[in-house]
Amino acid sequence: MKPFVNIFFGVCIACTVKVHRIWYNHFSMEAGMGYIRAVLFDLDGTLTRPGALDFPAIKRTLGCPQDSAILEFLAGLEREEKSRLEAILESIELEAASLAEPNEGAEECVRALRSLAVPLGIITRNCRTSVDVTISRLGRISKRDFSVIVCREDAPPKPDPAGVLLSARLMGIDVSSLLLVGDFRFDVLAGRAAGALTALVTNCAPCPWQNDPAPDWIVSELKDIIHLVKNQGQVQARENF
Repeated sequence: MKPFVNIFFGVCIACTVKVHRIWYNHFSMEAGMGYIRAVLFDLDGTLTRPGALDFPAIKRTLGCPQDSAILEFLAGLEREEKSRLEAILESIELEAASLAEPNEGAEECVRALRSLAVPLGIITRNCRTSVDVTISRLGRISKRDFSVIVCREDAPPKPDPAGVLLSARLMGIDVSSLLLVGDFRFDVLAGRAAGALTALVTNCAPCPWQNDPAPDWIVSELKDIIHLVKNQGQVQARENF
């Protein structure tokens, strides 16, 4: 299945804003950074309110070790068992999708970035059917808001960088100008491996790790991404990560 693509054009608006709750990673500042020309969002826990998918419970259902990633565990199984468990996983994803809610600030963030004519995309480890259901429950957010939606059917899942590189190519931009926004280390790993910029959304919780891997920015809420993009990443460091 080919990735969903919907390219749109517009006029960029520049403005000066005050930035709150953004931490700048000094490692990226030393390396030099490109301009943000497009934003690629993770779905679960980023655009959606965290907690819809109970990963420890899913792993128990599938017989997946708690210290293993689910898709990678399934990939190592024999074909018949893999197909059986994939069907169970998809049913769990669909059930969770039917209960999905937009994350705090998600609608505001998407609407603001669209008003700035910033191309947007989604990259997720979920199946496409559940993604379609999830997006339908995100209030003022719709599939029309995204230039590309990459699911696990379209490319090897994060932390593999293939989906990020595919997204940049379909958006028609250099990957170094793409900002990947997510709430988990796989998002940062995939973005960094692809050469993209990365922002970790903590959802107002403590950062779950220290420099493993190191994102370019840490933000508390999605609305901070608006400030980040408007300022083209040139924000004052409140403290080093």
